[in-house]
Amino acid sequence: QMRLVESGGGLVQPGGSLTLSCAASGFAFYRQAMRWYRQAPGKGRELVAFISNAGGGYTNDANSVKGLFTIYRDNAKNTVHLRMQCLNAEDTAVYYCQTTSSGTEYWGQGTQVTVSS
Repeated sequence: QMRLVESGGGLVQPGGSLTLSCAASGFAFYRQAMRWYRQAPGKGRELVAFISNAGGGYTNDANSVKGLFTIYRDNAKNTVHLRMQCLNAEDTAVYYCQTTSSGTEYWGQGTQVTVSS
């Protein structure tokens, strides 16, 4: 059974940094591209970052995370991470880890990130 478990969320002050982690199990993680999404209050879910199975990653520059968010993975530990810097209130959201296998989407339960002073 494929399972994704996010961790690392919490309360952070504006300008602060946070690293989210997603632990994967139940599938061949090294074969899977992985994604981080987020959903802010009252808004739809949006793609934040993508990383291929080979480790090539990009972030969604359209949502103002250019240069501030970094996605990376550790295939030996079956984990994918999202390093976030210079956080502001607009980054407040539930962050989800996601992958797609054989046409089926798998999601973690999400981890809350709140940026507030």
